[in-house]
Amino acid sequence: MRAFILSLRSFWRHLNGDATYERYLRHWHEHHAEQLPPLSRKAFFAAETQRKWNGVKRCC
Repeated sequence: MRAFILSLRSFWRHLNGDATYERYLRHWHEHHAEQLPPLSRKAFFAAETQRKWNGVKRCC
């Protein structure tokens, strides 16, 4: 039962984007830690929203 709850929690975090920010922080620590400070959670999600919705998103 505990394993099911943990997997459900992991799935939910993947759906709502929490895991995305944590992946960003891991990447930042591995590759960019000495250059700039990491984005805050709010700034990260604002940048992701801009990245997703800017530009042409249609086929024709």
